Amino acid sequence: MNKEQHKRRYRSQLSRQLLMQYLLALVGLVIGYAALVMVGWSFLAQFTWYGDELIYQVLEPFRENLIFWSALILGVGALAVTYYFISKPLRYLDELVDAAGRLARPDDTPIELPASMRNVEDQLNLVRQQALRAAAQAREAEQRKNDLIVYLAHDLKTPLTSVIGYLSLLRDEPQISPELRAKYTGIALDKAERLEDLINEFFDITRFNLSQLTLETCPVDLTRMLEQIASEFEPMFAEKDLRYALDLPDTMPYDCDPDKLARVFGNLLRNACHYSFPGSTIQISAQTAADSIVLRFTNPGKTIPPDKLGRLFEQFFRLDASRGTRTGGAGLGLAIAKEIVELHGGAIRAESRDNTVSFVVTLPTERKS
Repeated sequence: MNKEQHKRRYRSQLSRQLLMQYLLALVGLVIGYAALVMVGWSFLAQFTWYGDELIYQVLEPFRENLIFWSALILGVGALAVTYYFISKPLRYLDELVDAAGRLARPDDTPIELPASMRNVEDQLNLVRQQALRAAAQAREAEQRKNDLIVYLAHDLKTPLTSVIGYLSLLRDEPQISPELRAKYTGIALDKAERLEDLINEFFDITRFNLSQLTLETCPVDLTRMLEQIASEFEPMFAEKDLRYALDLPDTMPYDCDPDKLARVFGNLLRNACHYSFPGSTIQISAQTAADSIVLRFTNPGKTIPPDKLGRLFEQFFRLDASRGTRTGGAGLGLAIAKEIVELHGGAIRAESRDNTVSFVVTLPTERKS
Protein backbone atom coordinates (compact mmCIF):
# COMPACT_ATOMS: atom_id res chain seq x y z
CA MET A 1 0.00 0.00 0.00
CA ASN A 2 1.50 3.35 -1.06
CA LYS A 3 1.33 6.58 0.93
CA GLU A 4 -1.61 8.01 -1.01
CA GLN A 5 -3.69 4.87 -0.48
CA HIS A 6 -2.73 4.87 3.18
CA LYS A 7 -3.87 8.50 3.56
CA ARG A 8 -7.19 7.82 1.81
CA ARG A 9 -7.80 4.79 3.99
CA TYR A 10 -7.05 6.73 7.17
CA ARG A 11 -9.30 9.67 6.12
CA SER A 12 -12.10 7.23 5.42
CA GLN A 13 -11.67 5.54 8.80
CA LEU A 14 -11.59 8.87 10.63
CA SER A 15 -14.70 10.10 8.77
CA ARG A 16 -16.62 6.94 9.61
CA GLN A 17 -15.49 7.17 13.23
CA LEU A 18 -16.62 10.80 13.56
CA LEU A 19 -19.96 10.05 11.85
CA MET A 20 -20.59 7.09 14.16
CA GLN A 21 -19.76 9.19 17.22
CA TYR A 22 -22.09 11.96 15.97
CA LEU A 23 -25.02 9.59 15.42
CA LEU A 24 -24.46 7.92 18.79
CA ALA A 25 -24.42 11.33 20.45
CA LEU A 26 -27.79 12.27 18.85
CA VAL A 27 -29.31 8.93 19.83
CA GLY A 28 -27.92 9.37 23.35
CA LEU A 29 -29.43 12.86 23.50
CA VAL A 30 -32.92 11.58 22.58
CA ILE A 31 -32.77 8.58 24.90
CA GLY A 32 -31.38 10.64 27.74
CA TYR A 33 -34.06 13.30 27.35
CA ALA A 34 -36.86 10.70 27.17
CA ALA A 35 -35.49 8.92 30.23
CA LEU A 36 -35.28 12.20 32.12
CA VAL A 37 -38.89 13.10 31.28
CA MET A 38 -40.17 9.67 32.27
CA VAL A 39 -38.27 9.60 35.54
CA GLY A 40 -39.35 13.12 36.38
CA TRP A 41 -42.98 12.37 35.48
CA SER A 42 -43.01 9.22 37.61
CA PHE A 43 -41.42 10.99 40.53
CA LEU A 44 -43.81 13.95 40.45
CA ALA A 45 -46.84 11.64 40.06
CA GLN A 46 -46.21 10.31 43.59
CA PHE A 47 -47.34 13.59 45.12
CA THR A 48 -50.75 15.32 45.39
CA TRP A 49 -50.71 18.78 43.84
CA TYR A 50 -53.20 21.58 44.64
CA GLY A 51 -52.13 24.07 41.99
CA ASP A 52 -50.62 26.74 44.23
CA GLU A 53 -47.17 25.11 44.59
CA LEU A 54 -44.28 26.95 42.90
CA ILE A 55 -42.90 23.85 41.20
CA TYR A 56 -46.37 22.97 39.91
CA GLN A 57 -46.77 26.44 38.40
CA VAL A 58 -43.32 26.14 36.74
CA LEU A 59 -43.87 22.67 35.29
CA GLU A 60 -47.54 23.00 34.28
CA PRO A 61 -46.81 25.03 31.07
CA PHE A 62 -44.22 22.42 30.16
CA ARG A 63 -46.74 19.59 30.63
CA GLU A 64 -49.41 21.37 28.59
CA ASN A 65 -46.96 22.05 25.74
CA LEU A 66 -44.82 18.92 26.07
CA ILE A 67 -44.33 18.40 22.33
CA PHE A 68 -43.22 21.99 21.72
CA TRP A 69 -40.77 22.10 24.62
CA SER A 70 -39.42 18.65 23.82
CA ALA A 71 -38.83 19.65 20.21
CA LEU A 72 -37.16 22.88 21.33
CA ILE A 73 -34.89 21.17 23.86
CA LEU A 74 -33.96 18.36 21.47
CA GLY A 75 -33.36 20.86 18.67
CA VAL A 76 -31.03 22.99 20.80
CA GLY A 77 -29.28 19.83 22.01
CA ALA A 78 -28.88 18.57 18.44
CA LEU A 79 -27.41 21.95 17.40
CA ALA A 80 -24.96 21.82 20.30
CA VAL A 81 -23.91 18.25 19.40
CA THR A 82 -23.58 19.20 15.72
CA TYR A 83 -21.45 22.23 16.54
CA TYR A 84 -19.23 20.11 18.78
CA PHE A 85 -18.57 17.55 16.03
CA ILE A 86 -18.16 20.19 13.31
CA SER A 87 -15.53 21.98 15.40
CA LYS A 88 -13.84 18.71 16.36
CA PRO A 89 -11.79 18.46 13.10
CA LEU A 90 -10.73 22.07 13.66
CA ARG A 91 -9.46 21.10 17.11
CA TYR A 92 -7.66 18.16 15.49
CA LEU A 93 -6.14 20.61 13.03
CA ASP A 94 -4.95 22.87 15.86
CA GLU A 95 -3.32 19.91 17.57
CA LEU A 96 -1.72 18.81 14.29
CA VAL A 97 -0.36 22.33 13.70
CA ASP A 98 1.10 22.31 17.21
CA ALA A 99 2.58 18.84 16.63
CA ALA A 100 4.04 19.96 13.28
CA GLY A 101 5.67 22.90 15.04
CA ARG A 102 7.28 20.47 17.47
CA LEU A 103 8.61 18.46 14.53
CA ALA A 104 10.49 21.57 13.45
CA ARG A 105 11.90 21.80 16.99
CA PRO A 106 12.34 18.13 17.94
CA ASP A 107 12.94 17.39 21.61
CA ASP A 108 12.77 14.35 23.85
CA THR A 109 9.04 14.71 24.64
CA PRO A 110 6.87 12.41 22.49
CA ILE A 111 3.93 13.85 20.56
CA GLU A 112 0.52 13.02 22.04
CA LEU A 113 -2.77 13.32 20.13
CA PRO A 114 -6.36 12.20 20.88
CA ALA A 115 -7.04 8.47 20.81
CA SER A 116 -8.94 8.80 17.52
CA MET A 117 -5.74 10.15 15.94
CA ARG A 118 -3.47 7.41 17.26
CA ASN A 119 -2.40 6.47 13.75
CA VAL A 120 -1.31 10.06 13.03
CA GLU A 121 0.40 10.22 16.42
CA ASP A 122 2.43 7.11 15.60
CA GLN A 123 3.41 8.52 12.20
CA LEU A 124 4.44 11.88 13.67
CA ASN A 125 6.48 10.24 16.42
CA LEU A 126 8.17 8.08 13.79
CA VAL A 127 9.03 11.19 11.74
CA ARG A 128 10.18 12.91 14.93
CA GLN A 129 12.51 10.01 15.79
CA GLN A 130 13.90 10.05 12.25
CA ALA A 131 14.45 13.81 12.49
CA LEU A 132 16.25 13.39 15.82
CA ARG A 133 18.48 10.67 14.39
CA ALA A 134 19.17 12.69 11.24
CA ALA A 135 20.02 15.77 13.31
CA ALA A 136 22.35 13.75 15.54
CA GLN A 137 24.04 12.17 12.52
CA ALA A 138 24.41 15.58 10.86
CA ARG A 139 25.99 17.02 14.01
CA GLU A 140 28.31 14.04 14.29
CA ALA A 141 29.30 14.26 10.60
CA GLU A 142 29.87 18.01 10.93
CA GLN A 143 32.04 17.44 14.00
CA ARG A 144 34.03 14.72 12.20
CA LYS A 145 34.49 17.04 9.23
CA ASN A 146 35.63 19.91 11.44
CA ASP A 147 38.05 17.63 13.29
CA LEU A 148 39.33 16.30 9.99
CA ILE A 149 39.95 19.79 8.62
CA VAL A 150 41.84 20.72 11.80
CA TYR A 151 43.96 17.57 11.45
CA LEU A 152 44.57 18.22 7.77
CA ALA A 153 45.56 21.82 8.37
CA HIS A 154 48.01 20.65 11.03
CA ASP A 155 49.32 17.81 8.84
CA LEU A 156 49.99 20.14 5.92
CA LYS A 157 52.80 21.77 7.86
CA THR A 158 54.87 18.60 8.33
CA PRO A 159 55.42 17.55 4.69
CA LEU A 160 55.70 21.16 3.57
CA THR A 161 58.42 21.80 6.15
CA SER A 162 60.28 18.66 5.02
CA VAL A 163 60.05 19.60 1.34
CA ILE A 164 61.40 23.10 2.03
CA GLY A 165 64.11 21.72 4.28
CA TYR A 166 65.48 19.12 1.86
CA LEU A 167 65.25 21.44 -1.14
CA SER A 168 67.14 24.08 0.87
CA LEU A 169 69.87 21.52 1.57
CA LEU A 170 70.15 20.71 -2.13
CA ARG A 171 70.38 24.42 -2.93
CA ASP A 172 72.87 25.33 -0.19
CA GLU A 173 75.19 22.33 -0.72
CA PRO A 174 75.94 22.16 -4.45
CA GLN A 175 78.87 19.75 -3.86
CA ILE A 176 76.71 17.11 -2.24
CA SER A 177 77.33 13.51 -3.36
CA PRO A 178 75.03 12.00 -6.00
CA GLU A 179 73.90 9.34 -3.50
CA LEU A 180 72.93 11.90 -0.88
CA ARG A 181 71.35 14.13 -3.52
CA ALA A 182 69.22 11.18 -4.71
CA LYS A 183 68.26 10.41 -1.09
CA TYR A 184 67.23 14.02 -0.36
CA THR A 185 65.37 14.26 -3.67
CA GLY A 186 63.48 11.03 -2.94
CA ILE A 187 62.47 12.22 0.52
CA ALA A 188 61.35 15.59 -0.84
CA LEU A 189 59.32 13.87 -3.56
CA ASP A 190 57.68 11.54 -1.05
CA LYS A 191 56.72 14.47 1.19
CA ALA A 192 55.45 16.42 -1.81
CA GLU A 193 53.24 13.48 -2.79
CA ARG A 194 51.92 13.35 0.76
CA LEU A 195 51.21 17.07 0.55
CA GLU A 196 49.31 16.46 -2.70
CA ASP A 197 47.24 13.74 -0.99
CA LEU A 198 46.29 16.12 1.81
CA ILE A 199 45.31 18.88 -0.62
CA ASN A 200 43.21 16.38 -2.59
CA GLU A 201 41.42 15.51 0.65
CA PHE A 202 40.46 19.18 1.02
CA PHE A 203 39.10 19.17 -2.53
CA ASP A 204 37.14 15.97 -1.85
CA ILE A 205 35.49 17.59 1.16
CA THR A 206 34.59 20.70 -0.86
CA ARG A 207 33.27 18.75 -3.85
CA PHE A 208 31.16 16.48 -1.65
CA ASN A 209 29.56 19.41 0.17
CA LEU A 210 28.97 21.66 -2.84
CA SER A 211 28.16 19.31 -5.72
CA GLN A 212 24.98 17.43 -6.54
CA LEU A 213 25.66 14.11 -8.20
CA THR A 214 23.66 13.48 -11.39
CA LEU A 215 23.89 10.56 -13.79
CA GLU A 216 24.77 10.67 -17.48
CA THR A 217 24.07 7.11 -18.56
CA CYS A 218 25.15 5.14 -21.61
CA PRO A 219 25.62 1.42 -22.41
CA VAL A 220 28.95 -0.03 -21.21
CA ASP A 221 30.54 -3.42 -20.67
CA LEU A 222 31.28 -3.76 -16.95
CA THR A 223 33.71 -6.62 -17.61
CA ARG A 224 35.92 -4.44 -19.80
CA MET A 225 35.58 -1.55 -17.33
CA LEU A 226 36.71 -3.65 -14.36
CA GLU A 227 39.60 -5.15 -16.34
CA GLN A 228 40.81 -1.69 -17.29
CA ILE A 229 40.46 -0.20 -13.80
CA ALA A 230 42.20 -3.16 -12.18
CA SER A 231 45.11 -2.90 -14.63
CA GLU A 232 45.48 0.80 -13.81
CA PHE A 233 45.97 -0.13 -10.15
CA GLU A 234 48.80 -2.57 -10.90
CA PRO A 235 51.57 -0.05 -9.96
CA MET A 236 49.86 0.73 -6.65
CA PHE A 237 49.35 -2.99 -5.97
CA ALA A 238 53.00 -3.70 -6.80
CA GLU A 239 54.17 -1.16 -4.20
CA LYS A 240 52.23 -3.08 -1.54
CA ASP A 241 53.24 -6.52 -2.91
CA LEU A 242 49.62 -7.20 -3.87
CA ARG A 243 48.03 -9.02 -6.78
CA TYR A 244 44.52 -9.13 -8.15
CA ALA A 245 42.40 -11.88 -9.68
CA LEU A 246 39.31 -11.44 -11.87
CA ASP A 247 36.38 -13.84 -12.02
CA LEU A 248 34.02 -12.10 -14.44
CA PRO A 249 31.60 -13.12 -17.18
CA ASP A 250 32.82 -12.63 -20.75
CA THR A 251 30.56 -9.61 -21.07
CA MET A 252 28.34 -7.63 -18.69
CA PRO A 253 26.39 -5.02 -20.65
CA TYR A 254 24.92 -2.38 -18.39
CA ASP A 255 23.36 1.05 -18.80
CA CYS A 256 25.09 3.37 -16.32
CA ASP A 257 27.17 6.51 -15.82
CA PRO A 258 30.61 5.03 -16.63
CA ASP A 259 32.67 7.83 -15.06
CA LYS A 260 30.85 7.72 -11.74
CA LEU A 261 30.66 3.92 -11.59
CA ALA A 262 34.38 3.79 -12.39
CA ARG A 263 34.90 6.05 -9.39
CA VAL A 264 33.02 3.53 -7.22
CA PHE A 265 35.22 0.67 -8.40
CA GLY A 266 38.34 2.80 -8.03
CA ASN A 267 37.43 3.76 -4.45
CA LEU A 268 36.82 0.10 -3.55
CA LEU A 269 40.14 -1.04 -5.06
CA ARG A 270 42.02 1.83 -3.41
CA ASN A 271 40.43 0.88 -0.10
CA ALA A 272 41.43 -2.76 -0.62
CA CYS A 273 44.98 -1.67 -1.44
CA HIS A 274 45.27 0.36 1.76
CA TYR A 275 43.98 -2.38 4.08
CA SER A 276 45.15 -5.66 2.48
CA PHE A 277 47.79 -7.88 4.02
CA PRO A 278 51.10 -7.63 2.05
CA GLY A 279 51.58 -10.47 -0.39
CA SER A 280 47.84 -11.19 -0.66
CA THR A 281 45.46 -11.27 -3.63
CA ILE A 282 42.45 -9.01 -4.15
CA GLN A 283 39.53 -10.90 -5.69
CA ILE A 284 37.10 -9.16 -8.07
CA SER A 285 34.13 -11.31 -9.07
CA ALA A 286 30.68 -10.84 -10.56
CA GLN A 287 27.46 -12.80 -10.93
CA THR A 288 24.57 -11.90 -13.20
CA ALA A 289 20.90 -12.68 -12.65
CA ALA A 290 17.69 -11.88 -14.46
CA ASP A 291 17.17 -8.62 -12.57
CA SER A 292 20.57 -7.68 -11.12
CA ILE A 293 24.35 -7.77 -11.32
CA VAL A 294 26.25 -8.58 -8.12
CA LEU A 295 29.90 -7.46 -7.90
CA ARG A 296 32.16 -8.53 -5.05
CA PHE A 297 35.51 -6.99 -4.09
CA THR A 298 37.29 -9.20 -1.52
CA ASN A 299 40.69 -8.74 0.09
CA PRO A 300 42.53 -10.45 2.96
CA GLY A 301 42.76 -7.89 5.72
CA LYS A 302 42.20 -7.34 9.40
CA THR A 303 38.65 -8.18 10.43
CA ILE A 304 36.57 -5.02 10.84
CA PRO A 305 34.60 -4.95 14.13
CA PRO A 306 30.80 -4.95 13.68
CA ASP A 307 30.43 -1.51 15.29
CA LYS A 308 32.79 0.00 12.69
CA LEU A 309 31.48 -2.13 9.83
CA GLY A 310 28.12 -0.39 10.01
CA ARG A 311 29.75 3.05 9.83
CA LEU A 312 32.06 2.56 6.87
CA PHE A 313 29.71 4.44 4.53
CA GLU A 314 29.25 7.45 6.83
CA GLN A 315 30.66 10.77 5.70
CA PHE A 316 34.14 11.59 7.07
CA PHE A 317 34.43 8.25 8.89
CA ARG A 318 37.94 6.81 8.68
CA LEU A 319 38.60 3.21 9.66
CA ASP A 320 42.18 4.22 10.49
CA ALA A 321 41.78 7.15 12.84
CA SER A 322 45.51 7.76 13.00
CA ARG A 323 46.66 10.75 10.97
CA GLY A 324 50.22 9.49 11.03
CA THR A 325 49.61 6.91 8.30
CA ARG A 326 48.77 7.32 4.63
CA THR A 327 45.94 4.82 4.73
CA GLY A 328 42.54 6.27 3.98
CA GLY A 329 41.68 9.77 2.96
CA ALA A 330 39.06 12.23 4.07
CA GLY A 331 36.65 9.43 4.85
CA LEU A 332 34.53 10.23 1.80
CA GLY A 333 35.44 7.48 -0.67
CA LEU A 334 32.93 4.91 0.56
CA ALA A 335 30.26 7.55 1.28
CA ILE A 336 30.53 8.79 -2.32
CA ALA A 337 30.53 5.19 -3.61
CA LYS A 338 27.30 4.52 -1.69
CA GLU A 339 25.63 7.64 -3.10
CA ILE A 340 26.61 6.76 -6.69
CA VAL A 341 25.44 3.14 -6.37
CA GLU A 342 22.11 4.24 -4.88
CA LEU A 343 21.66 6.78 -7.70
CA HIS A 344 21.86 3.77 -10.04
CA GLY A 345 19.09 2.13 -7.99
CA GLY A 346 21.50 -0.34 -6.39
CA ALA A 347 22.92 -1.07 -2.97
CA ILE A 348 26.35 -1.57 -1.43
CA ARG A 349 27.26 -3.37 1.78
CA ALA A 350 30.38 -4.48 3.63
CA GLU A 351 31.15 -7.86 5.15
CA SER A 352 34.11 -8.88 7.29
CA ARG A 353 35.05 -12.10 9.04
CA ASP A 354 38.10 -14.34 9.51
CA ASN A 355 40.55 -11.64 8.36
CA THR A 356 38.67 -11.10 5.12
CA VAL A 357 36.88 -7.94 3.99
CA SER A 358 34.31 -7.87 1.18
CA PHE A 359 32.34 -5.08 -0.45
CA VAL A 360 29.27 -6.25 -2.35
CA VAL A 361 27.70 -3.99 -4.98
CA THR A 362 24.24 -4.94 -6.32
CA LEU A 363 23.09 -3.14 -9.47
CA PRO A 364 19.58 -3.62 -10.88
CA THR A 365 19.44 -4.39 -14.60
CA GLU A 366 16.21 -2.39 -14.89
CA ARG A 367 15.92 0.85 -12.98
CA LYS A 368 12.66 2.57 -12.10
CA SER A 369 12.19 5.94 -13.70
